[in-house]
Amino acid sequence: MKVALDAQLAIGTPTGIGEYVRGLAPALRAAGVDVVELAEPALDPWRFDRRLLWDQFLLGRRAARSGAALLHCASGTMPLRRSLPTIVTVHDVAWSRVQQHAPWYAQRYFGSVALTQYAKADLVIADSDFSKRELLAVQPSLEPARVHVVAPGVDRAFALRERRPDGRTLLVAGTVEPRKNLTFAIELLARLPGARIVSVGPSTPYLDACRARARSLGVDGRVEFLGYVERDRLLDLYATAAAAVVPSTYEGFGYAVAQALCAGLPCVASDRASLPEVAAGDAHVVALDDVPAWVEALRAVLAGERDAFAADVRSAAGARFSWTVAARAVAGLYASVAGASVHG
Repeated sequence: MKVALDAQLAIGTPTGIGEYVRGLAPALRAAGVDVVELAEPALDPWRFDRRLLWDQFLLGRRAARSGAALLHCASGTMPLRRSLPTIVTVHDVAWSRVQQHAPWYAQRYFGSVALTQYAKADLVIADSDFSKRELLAVQPSLEPARVHVVAPGVDRAFALRERRPDGRTLLVAGTVEPRKNLTFAIELLARLPGARIVSVGPSTPYLDACRARARSLGVDGRVEFLGYVERDRLLDLYATAAAAVVPSTYEGFGYAVAQALCAGLPCVASDRASLPEVAAGDAHVVALDDVPAWVEALRAVLAGERDAFAADVRSAAGARFSWTVAARAVAGLYASVAGASVHG
């Protein structure tokens, strides 16, 4: 079976969706799927006009010419016109829930326009039970039986790095945007003498608010904004940090939690959205509005009190977030759609 996979968000500086595509494609090939990765490196996927050009004018045409039996739109957006049976992965519905600060045209395209297209897909994949519930809540015309939950995998490289914690670094991984709630972590840092925050991930205008908050609290010398970092540097940070901090208000999956668990890195995460589901008891989940509990939890991980527990759950987390398992599930969904198309 030949499948065309939208890999546009895996070029440049990929975030969670790019990580998804980069992990899924080789795992699908290992599962026996003939994958054609479709992308145009000359188009910056972070620019809205370039993203629109790719989604609506190039992706459908290249998929049609690829010889594939179906198209997998892995980035959460779909061409309005398609000639192939189509599966779409919906990582979250943040654009309909928490992205009101974004330009109106982006809200509409990634929000209401995308939701309309999901109802026309042959099948939908959600990253978590939470994302499935959210999707059905904002798009009630979508039949629940057509939405299948397949948890993404985590690169095995996270599980292979030897831990050597420094006892002071709190790693905050992910795009620097309001829903990641980095300012909250910075506020907690003011109560943690000797600790520091390292932020990794592409920036948005929210970075200015984070810098300003750090300055106002007098902790700007203990907050480092690295921006996007290459894989080897990221893996080294997961190996040496004292803990991962995930104070997000909204996550469809929460790669930062899954990667921390696979790396054996103690993790403190908020109780919002999908994070408790992804943590599954293996990370310390704290109510977002309970500041004293956050301070206590972070003091404990900085002191190394969760190191042994994190090491113990590392193997199980690697099995739970296996790309091999995820790819087999996705390949089965491909077969069901391709078979229905043939018989139809």
